[in-house]
Amino acid sequence: MCPIASQLLGKINVGGSRCNPAAAALLLSLCLGFPHSMATCPPYCLCASDIISCSGRNLSLLPFDLPSYATRLDLSHNALTVLPVDWIPQPFDRLSTLVLNRNSIERIEVNTFMVTPHLLHLDLSCNSLTVLNSSIFTGLKELKELLLFGNQIVQINPGAFSDLHSLKRFYLSGNRLADFPLGLYEEPGGPRNLTFLDLSSNRLSKVPVQSLLSLTRQCGIYLQENPLDCDCAFLALLEYWIWKQYRPLVDFRGEYPCKDNAGPGTNCSQQAVSDMPLETQMYHVQLGKWLWLPCVGLAMPDQDKLDVFWVTPRKVLNSSADDPIDHLIVLPNGTLEIRGALSEDSGTYGCVAARGRLYLPHEALEVSVVVGNLSVSSGSGLSHRSGAEHFNTAFTTLASCVVSIILVLLYLYLTPCRCRESRGGASGGCGGRAFILCADPREVESGQRRSNGKRVAFLEPQAEDSNIDGPKTPVINFGHVTTEGILKNGSRTVEQTLTDTDPVV
Repeated sequence: MCPIASQLLGKINVGGSRCNPAAAALLLSLCLGFPHSMATCPPYCLCASDIISCSGRNLSLLPFDLPSYATRLDLSHNALTVLPVDWIPQPFDRLSTLVLNRNSIERIEVNTFMVTPHLLHLDLSCNSLTVLNSSIFTGLKELKELLLFGNQIVQINPGAFSDLHSLKRFYLSGNRLADFPLGLYEEPGGPRNLTFLDLSSNRLSKVPVQSLLSLTRQCGIYLQENPLDCDCAFLALLEYWIWKQYRPLVDFRGEYPCKDNAGPGTNCSQQAVSDMPLETQMYHVQLGKWLWLPCVGLAMPDQDKLDVFWVTPRKVLNSSADDPIDHLIVLPNGTLEIRGALSEDSGTYGCVAARGRLYLPHEALEVSVVVGNLSVSSGSGLSHRSGAEHFNTAFTTLASCVVSIILVLLYLYLTPCRCRESRGGASGGCGGRAFILCADPREVESGQRRSNGKRVAFLEPQAEDSNIDGPKTPVINFGHVTTEGILKNGSRTVEQTLTDTDPVV
């Protein structure tokens, strides 16, 4: 293109009078090349808007003419062996996903990813990496997901995970790691919110149980298909995870060694007893006092073989590695000793030990500790009990109020009224042997009956005459007085004449 531009410039500059500055600038830009942000899709790649795919092209070198507006770049299934620092000439500020799997990458130079500062997803799986050098991921401060499974990694140097502050998911399965990468959690500058770590199908024989008990509170760590030693500490971890329904273990329970119980020769089951409490035990201690928490499920343990871990609200303690300065001490028999209880010691405590059996989720392997005033402790479990008591009290009060209101309404609605006079003007009425409740006392006085009134008659037997030999008189004779059925609606009034004049035998 440059010779053609020279010829064009020569033609328009003849005599000097026909020179066009705009045309000259355009031809010069053609000669020097378009800006990379305006580069077109390479002929050996496929482009769809901001997605560029150069997959499966057997590329041994990275292309230099890639548009920088891409947000996803796929270079998988090629023959790349090295990622140099200058693998692309300009920063990819918009790139969020970089796929480099299924290559033959053996080495990644330091600061290689400085040109992709906003990368969120990096796939380096199924390559030939053997060592992760220091600062290999420098510049990836926003990276969320890193895939390194299917490589041949045997060593991770200190500082390899620096700058991975935002990493949440890390796939390291299918490598040759023999040591657990604790530096991923302990080194400064490493991930702060890692929630997923896959270390399956490696060569791990031992794992830091005490660290795992602390890490797995917020992170899922997958360890299946590793040649792990089935010692008492690891068995205690498996039992605790199963009781906690730890998802990485529950989902792949069949792919863990010694998944059912202790292996032969461990004798871990000799420490255990079969009876376990079904409710969480609670301990109350005043500030500054001492408290001893026995390990639930252990009775007369063998102290030479005992390996007990205590999961406390602040950290995890081990019986074989105690800090004498700390006020929390695990005694040789597995009991946790709290020396001078502090308010922050309130919470749930779990004793992790190989008990020789698997426990159901409803069995209590943890205890609750309340330091200070029992009524102000929210984490002790008393709030549930007090809430139930308050509910029962409120329910009883409400029921009493409802009953009282019903009684008041009955009293106001069914007020006592006088008996009617019998037919013929006799005023005997019902005498003192009957008591009538009616809806409206004025109804009896006016002699008018409303259709919706209600009456209740209570009759008492008349006392017999003192002369037992004399004739017996009727107990009550209403004549033609009519009453309504007890509490009958006026719409369905049943009139009945009480004219029983026969003497009662």
